[in-house]
Amino acid sequence: MKKTLLATALLGMFVSQTAAASEETQELRKIIEQQQKVLKDLEKRLEQTEQRVEKTADVVESTASSKSATTIGGYGELHYNNISDNLKNTDKKEFDFHRFVLFVGHEFNSTTRFFSELEVEHSIAGEGKKGEVELEQAYIEHDFNDMLTGKAGLFLMPVGIINETHEPTTFYGVERNPVEKDIIPATWWEGGLNLNIKAAPGVAFDTAVTSGLYIPQGKEYKIRDGRQKVSEAKGEDLAYTGRVKYTAVPGLELAATVQYQSDLTQGEAGVDTASATLVSAHAIYNIENFTVKALYAQWNIDGKEAEALGRDKQNGFYIEPSYRINDQFGVFARYNEWDNNAGDNAADTKKKQTNVGVNYWLHENVVFKADYENIGGAADSDGFNLGVGYQF
Repeated sequence: MKKTLLATALLGMFVSQTAAASEETQELRKIIEQQQKVLKDLEKRLEQTEQRVEKTADVVESTASSKSATTIGGYGELHYNNISDNLKNTDKKEFDFHRFVLFVGHEFNSTTRFFSELEVEHSIAGEGKKGEVELEQAYIEHDFNDMLTGKAGLFLMPVGIINETHEPTTFYGVERNPVEKDIIPATWWEGGLNLNIKAAPGVAFDTAVTSGLYIPQGKEYKIRDGRQKVSEAKGEDLAYTGRVKYTAVPGLELAATVQYQSDLTQGEAGVDTASATLVSAHAIYNIENFTVKALYAQWNIDGKEAEALGRDKQNGFYIEPSYRINDQFGVFARYNEWDNNAGDNAADTKKKQTNVGVNYWLHENVVFKADYENIGGAADSDGFNLGVGYQF
């Protein structure tokens, strides 16, 4: 009997403890479920926050990418010329906003890009006006690899010093030098293909197949008049250009260009055909604040009409030492000698021009210029030029 009562008491205690444990387990489960629910809510909110952050980052990245992919720039220059022509006994006193240029470029990706240059010359263009609106560059450039870069479209020819780099802050003197203007002839652009080859550190080659010059009957074979500017340009005869540039020595640049065109008349009927070869070479040497530039260019034209006019040879050279006094002031002197009738031994048509002047950079991209100019030889004039230029 006592054993039965003891067993019953123990069973009752076990049942009561089990019931109490069961109640505690249920409470614990409820707490865990509530905590799990809170955690799920927090995870959901965190996911939503992360999505919003990602969307914001995408928008910021897209905006930044679109802003950096397309670029706008340009340059311009205002000139005042006060020159006396002593042969004609006339004076030229003239203001001219010579150039207003806008650049637009776009990077499609890290290897393919577009570049363009639109220019207004002499402020006003149109019928009866002195100015022109010109598309000087519009090409696609692509890096095939670290060694090869190609261009397709309308681009500046790889020749001379100022033809590819002619923003007013980059050179001395108000006007561009006459040798590159009349002989090369800068600024000179054509349409076609160009391949730049970086053969070794500091050694690069350019090869180009492009539209060529066109000198019809009556133009008298002056090279500058042959630029077609890729405006419905005659393409019966192409031009082939090659350049080598050496910059491996710090402060030194050496370059040479050769171009060949088999017929400057572009196959015009009834006109003597005339093949033409341009040879140009230049050197630039910088040592501390002193710089010297030198350039030589010559055309050889194989044609009876050109020979009769004395224009089967056209050549010129210049040398320009300059000294940068400080960040704002620089002084220069330039001697130019050129002849578009170098093949005519019967007459002295050679021109000699000397310029001496100063550049004042208000900012690295804003420059004021002044120079004295004297032209001798076949011409006789002197005077001064003033200018202001900018780039951005």
